[in-house]
Order: sequence, then C-alpha cells, then structure tokens
Amino acid sequence: MNELAGALSPYLRQHAANPVAWRQWSPAALADAADRDVPLLISIGYSTCHWCHVMAHESFEDRTVAAAINDRFAPIKVDREERPDLDAVYMQATMAITGQGGWPMTVFAFPDGTPFFAGTYFPKTHFLRLLDAVHTAWTGQREELGHQGAAIVEASAKSGPAFADVTVACPLDGPCPPAPPIRPELLDAAARTVLASADGVHGGFGSAPKFPSVPTLRFLCDAYVRTGDQGLLDHVKLTAERMARGGIYDQVAGGFSRYSVDEAWTVPHFEKMLYDNAELLWLYARLAGEGALFARVADETAAFLLEHFTTAEGAFAAAFDADTDGVEGLTYVWTLAQLEEVLGEDAAWAAEVFGIDAANPNFEHGANVLELPRDPDDSARWEAVRHRLLAARRTRPQPGRDDKVVAAWNGLAIAALAEYAARTGHRDALLAAERAAEHLASVHIDDDGRLARASLGGTASEAPGILEDYAALALGFLRLGGEWTARAQGLLEQVRERFTDYEGGFFDTAEDAESLVTRPADVHDGPTASGWALAAAALLEAWQVTGDETYKDDAWRSIARAEPVMGANPRFTAGLHAAAEALVRAQRTELSTGTALREPRPRSELSTGGKLSVADRWRFVLHR
Repeated sequence: MNELAGALSPYLRQHAANPVAWRQWSPAALADAADRDVPLLISIGYSTCHWCHVMAHESFEDRTVAAAINDRFAPIKVDREERPDLDAVYMQATMAITGQGGWPMTVFAFPDGTPFFAGTYFPKTHFLRLLDAVHTAWTGQREELGHQGAAIVEASAKSGPAFADVTVACPLDGPCPPAPPIRPELLDAAARTVLASADGVHGGFGSAPKFPSVPTLRFLCDAYVRTGDQGLLDHVKLTAERMARGGIYDQVAGGFSRYSVDEAWTVPHFEKMLYDNAELLWLYARLAGEGALFARVADETAAFLLEHFTTAEGAFAAAFDADTDGVEGLTYVWTLAQLEEVLGEDAAWAAEVFGIDAANPNFEHGANVLELPRDPDDSARWEAVRHRLLAARRTRPQPGRDDKVVAAWNGLAIAALAEYAARTGHRDALLAAERAAEHLASVHIDDDGRLARASLGGTASEAPGILEDYAALALGFLRLGGEWTARAQGLLEQVRERFTDYEGGFFDTAEDAESLVTRPADVHDGPTASGWALAAAALLEAWQVTGDETYKDDAWRSIARAEPVMGANPRFTAGLHAAAEALVRAQRTELSTGTALREPRPRSELSTGGKLSVADRWRFVLHR
C-alpha cells in the first residue's frame, strides 16, 4: 500500500497516487524489507525535477511496472531536498558505479541500505528489463551482490577527499597562529586556475549546460577586494551582465532559472530555486555600484523573492516547477503571434528589444525565450510592454510551487535580503528577512537547539538539519544582527558539538544522526557553497560580530584542514576559498582596493531614506 499521502514533502505527495507501494525511508521500512527478504528500490528526486516527472509518468504510474516493483522489491521514495544526507550517500555510490549522477536517482540496495547497483533515469522498457535482471541476481547470485555492495561502499569511502592534519599547528583548544590558514599566493593561484576555465565570451565557466556558479563568483569578488586585480572583477561583471540579459533571467517578471541548457544563457531549464535567487540577489546587490543594470536586477530579484517565494507563514518556499501541465516553459515562452495578440502595434518593437529572430526562434515549436541583448531606447515603452506581457502571462497556467521551507535555503535568503537592505535602505526586504527568521526560530529550532531540515504549513519535518542548515541559518541570523546574534551563536554551538570530526573539520551529519552506510564529509560546492564552507564563513562572521577569538580559531582550522582539496580543485571549493579570503582580509588593519565590493556590516535599524520600498518600486516600474 502506498504510504506517501501523509508525507510532509510535496515531492513525496506527488507520488501518493502511484500504484507503486512507496514508503518513506525509515527503520521500519528497512526492517520490513529484511522480513520479506527483498532488496530496496530507492528512488530519489525532487518536486521540480523534469526527468523525475518523466520517469514517474512512464514507470511509476504504470500498473505493469508497479506490479513488478511491489512483488519483488521494497520501494522507498526520498525527497533529496528533505534528506540531503541520503542523497549524498547514494549519489556517491551512483558515481562510483556509473561515473556520473543525476536525478531521478535509482538505487538497488540490501535491506540494511548497502547499495549494489544504481543509475539515474531509465526509460520504461529498460527499467522493466533492469527489474527482472536485479531480481534474477538477488535470487541466484546474492553472494556476488554482497561482494559488489561491499566494494561500492569501500570505493565510496575511499573516494572522499584527503584532509590535512592541522591540530599540531593549531590544537583544538587553540589559539591558532597569526599566519593565514592558506598563504595569499595560493589564493592568487586558485583565482588564476578558476579564470582558466572561464568563458570569456558569454561569462560563467565551462560550456553547456551552464550554471550561475555563485560560490565561484563570490570567490573572485573577494579576491578582487584583496588584490585589486581588475581581471577578476571584469569576469564577474561579464557573467552577471550576460545572465541578466539572457533567458536564464525572467525578463518579464524577474527571477532566475536554475541553469541554461546552452553556453550563452539563452534557453533555461525553467525551474526556479530559492537558493539560486537568494545567492544571485547577493551577487547583484554587491555589484549594484558597478552599473544600473546590476542595481535593477537586484531590485527585481528581491521583489521576486518577496512576491513569489514568500509562504503564508512568512518564510520562503523551495522552488517553482520547470513544467506547467507537463510542458516545460509553457508559462514563459512566446510566439510572434502571441506577442502580436497582446501588444498589437508594439509587437514588432518588442520583438526587436527581446532579441527575437522571426526566422530562427530560439525555443521549441516556433516559440521564443525572451532576452534583452541591450537596453531599450525607450524605457517607458519597455516598462509598459513588460506590464502588458506580465498581465497576459498571469492568465496562462502557472508552474507548481514546492511550498516546503528548507532551513539552509531560507538562511541564504535571510542573509541576502539583510545585506540588500543594508546596501539600499529598503526596509521591507529587512522585514521579510526578519519574518522568515522568526518562522525558522519558532518552527524549526526545538527547545534543545536542534534544527529541523524542513517544514510545510508550519509543521516541522522529522528529517534532522545537516551542517549546511545550521551554518546557513547562523549566517542569516548574524546578518540580521541585534538579538539574532545570540540565536546564531546557539546554532554554531551545535555545529561545534555535533558536527566536528575532532581534527578541525566537519561532517555533514550530526554525530547522533541516523547511521548510514557512510558518513558524508564534503568540501565541494554545489549550486551553493558546501556546508563546510558555510560553517567556516559563519564562524568568521561570529568572530567579527562578537570579538570571540575561538570562532576565528575554529574557522582557521576548518580552512587549513581542507587545504589539500582546495589546492587540487579550486573551481569546486570556491566557497572555502572565499572564506579564506575573508579571514585574510579580516586580519589586515586596512584595505586599499576594491572598497565598493566590501561586505556591509549587519544593520538592525533601517529606514527607506525617502526611497521607494523594493515592492513599491517594482509595482511602480510595471505600472507607471
């Protein structure tokens, strides 16, 4: 019997009507698999994942496939956003088996959770053959599967990074030496390595698909502040401008999609994630003094967060779906005929402004993703056109929103809105950050100071917070300042007590969390900085706010311990490189370069100073 109807996760609820007898991950579900003597079929995804929806429609809604699963396996559905610990463990296994990963993730495992085979999306016919093959191996080759599972777990454990021994230089009871944990010349080398992978034409890094990679851009910003190397700032500005003018940015309503399927930021994967928009708000707010385009996008991104991501309880929702009624981009793209229907005589001008080539539409079925190759020559006309397009677009079917509140992502949003408010004086952004903080403090943090990973409708999930949740929320609280500083210190005490590896570094899960086949400890960034990097940044911020040197020492050790991995792969450890830059800067008494990009101190009292609030400004732009 499918047991997902009562799940907190919107993603799990999406599968409540499947004929597959899904259960949530739990000790009881694993024990039941052992009693039945069947392997686990673990399917991991998230609510806005396009290919997760495809596999669900092709396979999990099909009664033939469901019968094969229910008879021979114990099926378990996992929301990777609610249980990133499980996702990390099984992604490591999937990478060890196949050399690549993604979602949906499909894992076959022993009832104790030991994986023996894994992959990602499987078409229905392939999936049915795979189910038969795994069943045959389970019934006739169990011992071989056991050896294979043990080898996968061993390979996953060995694939973890090698860390430095730092406790000789800086014992756990401190103090650490005054020298920086990483020499500035190594930070310079890391910045050069990062720029070597930069796309000098379109901005960003590498080729398609192209992600915003904000942790890397943050590192380049911080390295510029220290060194004054204009080339670092130039690439950040190039990337920010190309994204702001591309289809990855919603030119009608504001807000960023998760990534671009091409290297020029033209066609996005249309899902919109809270963490991307929070991090990009930080980026554009920091660049606002470098150009009007950046300031405008910062304003619009803040307004987009406040208008579209705010939940009824005052926190921020997780994401908007890539699909609308099963069609990707349905809400957002335009044919020329649709533009003419809405805009009439303004359609030809708008098509030119939005970079539409009538002979070569940039999306499917003759439709176009709107871009902004250059600023329009008539800003008032452009604003009126946007308003009319937005009004028409609101009559279309809309993508679903995952209302789940994720602690880490809300921490990033709180921090970004607080910094935006500190830079601009827009008090409504600060009030929104404070409301979200109040929700997290009252719903996610229990009487013992422990943090729940997620909530929905004011009810906290049983999934425990991981390192990134504690660290990101601590950063958000510290950015608010005032009474929130003590709350941030409480979260950091939990980090010190429960996530330490007792050698200067951190695990991603608490020491008393559920025991999985491996305990992840990763310094590599994803779309956001790693939990390890966020912890280092929060500890540094706490030191600067409180003056408590022990926070600096903990940050010093965490950065120095990760130095071998950072040196080997600076592109994907940029979060820790940015923390190292912050520590080097903080230890200097004066800085003579990059002053426009320095981080503002938290401000607990702001006024609009005669400016329009961000929400009012956005309404003014659209309606004047």
